[in-house]
Amino acid sequence: MIKVAAIPSKGKDLRVFIDFPHDLHRDDPYYVPELFMAQRDLLNPAKHPFFEHGRMQLFLAYKDGKLSGRVAAIFNGNHNTFNKSNDGFFGFFDCVDDQEVANALLQAAEGWLRDQGLSTMIGPVNPSTNEACGLLVDGFDSAPMILMPYNPPYYKKLLEQYGLAKQVDLVAYALYDTDLGDKPVRLQEALTARLATKGITIRPFDLKHNFKRELEQFGKVYNAAWDKNMGFVPMTKAEFDFMGKDMKLIADTDFCLAAEHNGEVVGIALCLPDINQVLKKIKRGRLFPTGVFHFLLGRKKINALRILALGVLEPYRKMGIEACFYATIMKKGREKGFNMAEASWMLEHNDLMNRAIEHMHGVRYKTYRIFDKQLS
Repeated sequence: MIKVAAIPSKGKDLRVFIDFPHDLHRDDPYYVPELFMAQRDLLNPAKHPFFEHGRMQLFLAYKDGKLSGRVAAIFNGNHNTFNKSNDGFFGFFDCVDDQEVANALLQAAEGWLRDQGLSTMIGPVNPSTNEACGLLVDGFDSAPMILMPYNPPYYKKLLEQYGLAKQVDLVAYALYDTDLGDKPVRLQEALTARLATKGITIRPFDLKHNFKRELEQFGKVYNAAWDKNMGFVPMTKAEFDFMGKDMKLIADTDFCLAAEHNGEVVGIALCLPDINQVLKKIKRGRLFPTGVFHFLLGRKKINALRILALGVLEPYRKMGIEACFYATIMKKGREKGFNMAEASWMLEHNDLMNRAIEHMHGVRYKTYRIFDKQLS
């Protein structure tokens, strides 16, 4: 017998919701537990600014009295306003390999979305495309990078047999230091000089002394440079502030770059050390009492980066700014002992960016899928 219960975003039920994947995937060598505190805040309407324009209902599924799955049904007001749509979403999907359980969970999410008057069911997003999103459908032979999702292969079957179909694929590229060569770094000086003649400079973000201003500049470019991407949702100032405080704890300013023209930021590159290499060792995502020592000591051994965002305002594209960003990241990465970077995620049909990364010998090594289903 399967029972699906709607739960509040607080207290014991929320802890059960957050902890379920730890038990489900405890024998999977590539599973990385999310930090408990971060997940608790992300799902808490009193803490996370997503809830200033969104709503969410969490569900837990029990089969014969045993916890067997979880899912969230999500309304994203900013998405629908910006895209002039009436979309609903699901996310935080985790389930045992049982189609009946998966169906019951997804039916509960679909029912909630219908009650909100929404026309589609899209996901998984956790809780939007500005956070971890997509279902891993290819590349199960390694752990996910920071802020990227992970799931076992059977999830794809569960979603498809429920009636969800592919909307779009998101691609992750691996850039290995041994394959990159020295050409980008050799060209960097000439490109930098050429940009300087146009009044454009590349510099690291000053997160120590001008954090608020830098975050504001980052937000302006992010919302403008990605606004034509499928599924894009502009982030609010409160969301940028929330994100920035979290990322500041792990960011390395050598990999947080700005292209500036006449005092205004016109391009950004944000790379983060792959803290997942450390989180794998933190049991159930708890920093305390002992996890914090793994966190602090393990950071020095990280050898991979994720290129999380790299974008330039439209009037400044194809001037060499992007190449300078990559060259700077490559040079600093080698100096600091990083031997691999992941560029993610890219829309499968973003030919310009995909060709550019492949030209640098980037290898498509993971694919994530967004599914959808019409509700009316």
